[in-house]
Amino acid sequence: MSIRGKCQANSRKFQTSSAAWLSNARQAAEHELRRFASEESGSYAVILALVMPVLVGTAGLGTEVGWWLYLHKNMQSAADSGAVSAATAGSNLQVEANAVTAAYGYTNGANNVTVTVNQPPSTGSYATVAQAVEVIVSQQRPRLLSALFGSNPITITARSVAVPNNGQGCVLALDPTYSPAAKASGNANINLIGCNLYDNSGGGPALDVTGTTSVSANMVGVVGSISGASNITAANGIRTGMRPVADPYADFTPPSCTSYVSGKITINSSGKSKSLTPGTCYAGGVSVQAGYELNLDPGVYYFYGSKGDLSVQGNATITGTGVTLIFTGSTADGWASGGIGSNATVNLTAPTSGSTKAIVMYADRRMPTRQTTFNLTGGATQYFGGAIYLPTQDLNFAGGTSSTTSCTQIIADTVTLSGSSNLTVNCSSFGTTAIGVQTAQLVE
Repeated sequence: MSIRGKCQANSRKFQTSSAAWLSNARQAAEHELRRFASEESGSYAVILALVMPVLVGTAGLGTEVGWWLYLHKNMQSAADSGAVSAATAGSNLQVEANAVTAAYGYTNGANNVTVTVNQPPSTGSYATVAQAVEVIVSQQRPRLLSALFGSNPITITARSVAVPNNGQGCVLALDPTYSPAAKASGNANINLIGCNLYDNSGGGPALDVTGTTSVSANMVGVVGSISGASNITAANGIRTGMRPVADPYADFTPPSCTSYVSGKITINSSGKSKSLTPGTCYAGGVSVQAGYELNLDPGVYYFYGSKGDLSVQGNATITGTGVTLIFTGSTADGWASGGIGSNATVNLTAPTSGSTKAIVMYADRRMPTRQTTFNLTGGATQYFGGAIYLPTQDLNFAGGTSSTTSCTQIIADTVTLSGSSNLTVNCSSFGTTAIGVQTAQLVE
């Protein structure tokens, strides 16, 4: 073979070898690429690297939101206390609110804190209630880890509204469910001079003012709703949805009688005007006839059992200073009740000391609820000085004096005010327990 032939043969062998090598290299490369594409052992590191900023930001935001919620809770406590304190004080509202919120660490004008006080509130359900006080506490705080999502500071705000309970009550209906637990009826004028009417019933209506009856009071407050609110005039407002008022005599426990009289006693001659003895249970009842007078010495008088009622007829008279009338009995013997007729003259005032201090009339709390109705309807000549306390019974009351120096409290399971009634609670000399207190209640 010539040299040229050998060269051509070698060239063909080289080309064949090169092609084979390129084919093998290509196949090897494709194989490695397939292996790389299917390899998963390193993908998690790549993914983690890509999402790490998001994870860190989310964790930071969650932590910071929890911190914001904690701060808001503390700030809300400051706003609540500030509103109650300012509404209770009734004056210098901003100064009062500032002092209280500062005690929680929120000093107005410091550390980006702002304490705003509005009376009436700027917004909300009580924006038209002149006595309501709104306290708004706000603070700007810089972002921490949540700065990954924004650079503006966060403003945390808490708002609270409180309404004052101005003055003291002279009427309190205790029943929490009966409807209506308090009622004004009889086309009369009910004048609660400088004092409040409270009704603990959550029923609807809790208070019912019927017909052309008008009620004038310092304030009217009920747990439930009111029917006939247009007939009510209240200098310090009409409030519904309030919290129940505590029974001021819930702990009262009277002494027991020391003797019993079983026969009925009728006062129908001047010779019997002082025939009752303090400390005695009168189980046969006592009746004061029209035109006659029963004058009681100081002490406690008991009317016992179903036959032991006290009846003071119209145009009769019953008087006594330092006197408590107790209506009691038992499950076996029944329970006593009492009634005052129209135009009867009543002038009874409670003791100012001792175990029945400030209580002029009491119905045993063991009596079944609304066992009877006590009708005290003497009218303008009827005056009870102190507390009429019938915790489980109905009371129909018409009377009272228009004198601003008098003291009459009415606390009963349910109360109906009828006729022309006048009540006031100028009770400093009687030692009565206040119905309601000069404080305030959170409403928003």
